[in-house]
Amino acid sequence: MQLTKQFGDITYSDAQLVGTKSASLGEIYQAMQGLEAKVPAGFAVTTDAYAHFMQENRLFDLIDEQLSGIDPADADALTYAGGKVRAGIIHSNMPDDLCGHIIAAYEELEALYGAKPDVAVRRSALPNDGKQGHMSAPQDSYLNVAGTRNLTATCKLVFASLFTDRAIARRIKAGQDHKDARIAVAVQKMVRSDQACSGVIYTHDTESGFADMVLISSAYGLGENVTNGAVNPDEFFVYKPTLDKGFRPLVKKQLGSKEIKMIYAPEQLAGVYTKNVPVHSSDRREFSLSDNEVLTLARYARQVESHYSALQGTPHPLEIEWAKDGYSGELFIVNARRKTLTERQDRVYETFKLREHGEAICTGRSVGRRIATGRARVILNTGDMDQLRDGEILITEKTDPEWEPVMRRAAAIITNLGGRTCHAAVMARELGIPALVGCKGATEQLRDGDKLTVNCADGDDGQVYTGVLPFDVQKILPDSLPQTRTKTYVNLGNPEQALEASFLPADGVGLARIEYILTSTIGIHPAALLNYDSLSRDLRNAIDEKTEGYPSPRAFYVDKLAQGIGLIAAAFYPRPVYVRFSDFKSSEYAALLGGNEFEPHEENPVIGLRGVQRYFSDSFSECFGLECLAINKVVKEMGLDNIQLLVPFVRSTHEAANVLELLARHDIKHGADGIRTHMMCEVPANALLAERFLAHFDGFSIGSNDLTQLALGVDREAGLDPELDERDEAPRMLMKMAIRACRKAGKHIGISGQAPSDFHDLVNFLVKEKIDAISFDQDALLRMKPVVAEAEK
Repeated sequence: MQLTKQFGDITYSDAQLVGTKSASLGEIYQAMQGLEAKVPAGFAVTTDAYAHFMQENRLFDLIDEQLSGIDPADADALTYAGGKVRAGIIHSNMPDDLCGHIIAAYEELEALYGAKPDVAVRRSALPNDGKQGHMSAPQDSYLNVAGTRNLTATCKLVFASLFTDRAIARRIKAGQDHKDARIAVAVQKMVRSDQACSGVIYTHDTESGFADMVLISSAYGLGENVTNGAVNPDEFFVYKPTLDKGFRPLVKKQLGSKEIKMIYAPEQLAGVYTKNVPVHSSDRREFSLSDNEVLTLARYARQVESHYSALQGTPHPLEIEWAKDGYSGELFIVNARRKTLTERQDRVYETFKLREHGEAICTGRSVGRRIATGRARVILNTGDMDQLRDGEILITEKTDPEWEPVMRRAAAIITNLGGRTCHAAVMARELGIPALVGCKGATEQLRDGDKLTVNCADGDDGQVYTGVLPFDVQKILPDSLPQTRTKTYVNLGNPEQALEASFLPADGVGLARIEYILTSTIGIHPAALLNYDSLSRDLRNAIDEKTEGYPSPRAFYVDKLAQGIGLIAAAFYPRPVYVRFSDFKSSEYAALLGGNEFEPHEENPVIGLRGVQRYFSDSFSECFGLECLAINKVVKEMGLDNIQLLVPFVRSTHEAANVLELLARHDIKHGADGIRTHMMCEVPANALLAERFLAHFDGFSIGSNDLTQLALGVDREAGLDPELDERDEAPRMLMKMAIRACRKAGKHIGISGQAPSDFHDLVNFLVKEKIDAISFDQDALLRMKPVVAEAEK
């Protein structure tokens, strides 16, 4: 018998002896030696040790005595018999030889870390653990265990977890012998994250299955609160390909509420060595990790992922637990395991879209890009979970593995607490249903029996609406779509939809609007951020709330803008992403927080202070400089050189020359860093004098909406003749002039307006004129790509 085994002697092939957790820890402990990633030492108490313990204490006889012939449907009998078995295990003596092996293994840790090192003691399941009927549960982990006496006692608690009522019932239903079940124990040196933070890393995006993104969740204290969904953690996204090249591609940061943290309990009473305490409000308003620490963890994850890929012969998604030591400041990997995430390549592509909606009752982090409807079922205690009926929406504080049998009945799941790596989120993905986690106050705001619509289809923020709302589902197999000579791009403004949209059969992004990022993720007028000190107290307070976690309002604006652009660019890399500088009208800028303080009132904003003219104005020139800083950050810091720039609303060739000089002053030089600068062709003068404008730019992107309004003298916002649209002869003539001028000059010409998504005959016209690229809305791309192919025939 081999009763214990150090991590340094364990590989993944030892899983039957040490369980999958210990096998994985041993594998990465050895593999990371000499690399940047650090893994705390530890050892396994083996399945041989478990069997030896049971035999020496004649506990298999107790199992026969208590569990033979028991009816799993008789809850009282099951609870009594299971309790007797668990008590028998816990109160039995540890055999001397086994106790000696555990003490000797623990003394090896003392040699590394000093006297009485604190350790985590966890169940280590066998590869066929599900067949043994065991379900993981929070009580399977024991933290801050110190000293050999506590350690041996805790090992017995882990052994006893093999005989929970639910595990016994599962084995009986599966026709399995309880005496054949086996379990191992993983013992690992604790990292003092109770004084810092910890969390979980996914090496793929959990929602879309996007393979080139590292997702890191983080909260203060020990990591159990993150894995159990007891807190709403901070989240960070890092793009792998340019990280591997030495860049800093932190493309998204989201601040979590982090209300509580788990710390050591000095009293160590009744086998409980940890406790939860509130997090100070000032700490909650800050990110729990610095940018440098996020990037370090992402590199660690890549090292672990690289090893597992080599070990298994193919890349595979991993879930990695990490912890930061509050005393040394070091970051550690404390566990890694394979995960099954969404695979999009061979699936039917589904898009969900609400036809209409009112004001949301509550919001949270969305899981699963779907929409579901049903009656609400609010359940606060696990004892009442059988009340859930098929097709109802489960609403609760948080879930754990005890909920799993009834969760399969739910049409959707809503929890007050949790992040995208919590139990409810993991189960929702496995079941293929939407979930809203971290939906604060849901159990109070939503009432039993109410009809609800849960919308998780519009990005990371999901909503709950009253009533059963109509929605559309579009299904198509991307591989079945025809190939086209004309490039087909997608219009994309919302960065939250970028990873999902990247699976569309698009050649790139034809229009990424900076102003959409302004409204969806920033929401504040840039001049208000630059002139923060001169604002009223109420306005400063409102800005403070939105900019929590950032060192200054200016840094918030640049980082958020860069993250939004960077997330879209990363999602489609290396496909081109055409990013348009801001083109809000004064009325739209005024609608942003603080905007009324800095915007003029214009009778006709459509032809007022917008586009290039705005960039040179005294009131906005510094704001435009912030946009340029964000672009430089995306290209030079994140390494995302697939973005192409679009300059909007250029009224004259004089403006064209001046704006390129302005960009150069902001360190965006024409042709440098792989960036090409294109112009929106949306003023009639752009088409009429196309050759002159093209002398300054690398190509055109037709903005069909403005071009049509200015050609026909209509303001669509005024609700005038709806039949005056892009199909009229005048705007078509201007488009033809622009296309032919670009073809003659050998420069790129595309169209990024709304019209191609709406009008088949306009698409036929554009293809006939040999336009290089047509950009469609996301919901139109799949149906319009065959139209392009047919027109090309």
